[in-house]
Amino acid sequence: MNLRERIQQDPIFEIITNAIDEEECFIIGGYVRDIFLNKGSKDIDLVCTENSIKIAENIAKQLGKDVHISIFKNFGTAQIKWKEYQLEIVTARKESYQKNSRKPTVEIGTLEDDQKRRDFTINALSISLQKKTLGEVIDPFNGIEDIQKKILKTPLDPNITFSDDPLRIMRAIRFASQLNFDISHETMNGIIHNKERLKIVSAERITEELNKIILSPQISLGFKLLYSAGVLQIIFPEMANLQGVEEVEGKGHKDNFYHTLKVVENISKVSDGIWLRWAALLHDIAKPLTKKFYPGIGWTFHGHEEKGARMVPKLFHRMRLPMDSKMQYVQKLVRLHLRPIALVKKEVTESAIRRLLFEAGEDIDDLMKLCKADITSKDHNKVQKYLANFQYVEQKIIEVEAKDHIRNFQPPISGEIIMQVYNLPPSKIIGEIKEAIKEAILEGIIQNNFHDAYNFMLTIAEQKKLTLVKPYNYS
Repeated sequence: MNLRERIQQDPIFEIITNAIDEEECFIIGGYVRDIFLNKGSKDIDLVCTENSIKIAENIAKQLGKDVHISIFKNFGTAQIKWKEYQLEIVTARKESYQKNSRKPTVEIGTLEDDQKRRDFTINALSISLQKKTLGEVIDPFNGIEDIQKKILKTPLDPNITFSDDPLRIMRAIRFASQLNFDISHETMNGIIHNKERLKIVSAERITEELNKIILSPQISLGFKLLYSAGVLQIIFPEMANLQGVEEVEGKGHKDNFYHTLKVVENISKVSDGIWLRWAALLHDIAKPLTKKFYPGIGWTFHGHEEKGARMVPKLFHRMRLPMDSKMQYVQKLVRLHLRPIALVKKEVTESAIRRLLFEAGEDIDDLMKLCKADITSKDHNKVQKYLANFQYVEQKIIEVEAKDHIRNFQPPISGEIIMQVYNLPPSKIIGEIKEAIKEAILEGIIQNNFHDAYNFMLTIAEQKKLTLVKPYNYS
């Protein structure tokens, strides 16, 4: 690979090379790694041995208009945004750490010092941008070889690397799952030895890395590494507790940890939505808490969907995930994930479809994706039979929705109308009438329209001996 030609193909580097003049400046980190992985990137990290702020200002000046520069003089750092590019320019530094903090003490250093402080050998690669040495690779830790071997190693003693900054534990597993790399034996031992140090890392930073694993191409690999290293037991014990098979009277249940990973893998083939993947991760989260063995019957997990849904807010809060509609979406899918499966096991009634549509609302399509992903039997014929039944249920959903418009259903008769017609104050009886109308629509007794709902209201109110005071004009 001719890196000089590769660098010269990107016009931004001609601008950078002119701006640095004869100063020592190098591309470092992810951009260089991605070149050797045959990936493109517009995020460029530059490290300079001195005058990083001056160099950043020169680069910004050369880029001309539409450039935004942020300078942090105390840190010897500058950030530049220009078109689709994001540049970070830093002064080479060396770091030292205190035992109870992952925030280092920073000193000016050499390029070698800066490469030593990097997390992994594949991220310690650098390329010179000086005109006389343009394209020259500085690879003191054999990072290119590790990329070719698809293996993650730390530049220095992994015990020091992970003890200094334990977030690198999460980053190691994240890179493994994103790149489908192995983690070297020595590096894995360093992760295992230092996993308790993760307790000094904020939940926000851990969850940020966990989300990247969830969005990675190799989700199962990431979670298996987290579990085998003992990390999952620290950051997400509820997930770790799914692992294992208990056997009584010769009867065992499936390993819900590996089942869950298979469900998430299945979901990842049809959606890149992170919250649907979270729903897949959590759909069986309460099984260890609801597991019971009944002689002659076997293992049951009755109510795990409802208990799991109640666990979602606490998990989201602890892991600093958003406590908004995203959490409610995940909670809803966890609560409902057995409902479509129950439908395929028996005759599908329109009433059952209406209720499912009513409860799932706009999330019905994602719920069906989750339910189909939940079919993980090794019996191919059984899987195909369930999928065929699901197709029938989905067709019924389309037909009922077209006819009854139940998705995001709101009862046609509001409480205000009931109060107006019968001259009632806010009271329990208003809710009872609204509930009766809703049930009548879901059961198919009346159609989902104002006319039918109003006439049904008159019938219910008469049964409750209410006096019609002011008929509602709905013509």
